[in-house]
Amino acid sequence: MNTILDYQHYFLEYLTQKTINKEPKNLYEPISYILNLGGKRLRPVLVLMTAEIFGEDYKKALDAALAVEVFHNFSLVHDDIMDKAPLRRGKETVHEKWDINTGILSGDAMLINAYQLFENYESDTFRQLAMLFTKTAIEVCEGQQYDIDFETRDDVTLPEYLKMIEYKTAVLVGAAMQMGAIVANATEDCKKKIYDFGRLLGVAFQLQDDYLDAFGDPETFGKQVGGDIIENKKTFLYLKALEYANEEEAKQLKSLFTLNPEDPTEKIATVKMIFEGTGSKERTRKEIQKYTEEAFAVLEELKIKDDAKTLLKSFGQDLMNRTV
Repeated sequence: MNTILDYQHYFLEYLTQKTINKEPKNLYEPISYILNLGGKRLRPVLVLMTAEIFGEDYKKALDAALAVEVFHNFSLVHDDIMDKAPLRRGKETVHEKWDINTGILSGDAMLINAYQLFENYESDTFRQLAMLFTKTAIEVCEGQQYDIDFETRDDVTLPEYLKMIEYKTAVLVGAAMQMGAIVANATEDCKKKIYDFGRLLGVAFQLQDDYLDAFGDPETFGKQVGGDIIENKKTFLYLKALEYANEEEAKQLKSLFTLNPEDPTEKIATVKMIFEGTGSKERTRKEIQKYTEEAFAVLEELKIKDDAKTLLKSFGQDLMNRTV
């Protein structure tokens, strides 16, 4: 088996080969720009790794891996427009570097390009990949709409929040792994189980993101710690704190999440204190562990080699314990 770093290297080499340099430049340059901003390349690595786990050469899965990465970055371009975000991975967002119309159009082209990449597969594989991709893309859009809706709602429940992050984040992780299994012509049972493994890890991944946003190390996290608190986002930490808060704590927390102070330092410190005092911080860590262990339970049912199971388990543990 190759290592995670090997798969990242193989994918980045392929991404470089496939960079589109043609007219009109204002359509294609933003695409190359966003795709080359970096990132963990988590999803394409999972496609390549899963294909090899089920006995296929990773090279056959490169187009599916690229399709997943192009789609993921398309969603980021449009998310940044909706969020009015000035920065992505420390650099100007596409709509800031060019303009909003360019961001919308380049994003649209990326979505179409993602579909085009599946045309490089034989008919049955193409059909399976396209069906999974369509289902996943719709769910990601639904997750994004839930996220937008939650910004103006004061009655968001934990089950609703978990459904939102499953659709917005986790289903694409599951789909990436299932695509690798499809390319490798794995059994239906294996395709279903590897999807569930990825989906459950995806939920754990997003919960870890919530946790790190509040309690991560600014030196390693790579983003402003407390960003969700500044934006008054009702994350798992917030909802869990409300569930266990006394009347005074709940009133204070709700009040703090209506404020947008020029200097948010005190607000962040107070909210974090409530997260700790209500046990929300510790309960969030336990929830991350719960979803990771559920993923590992699915993994045990998979009929794959022991070294493959070890690689996937190590990957899941790294996600749960990451600091970035």
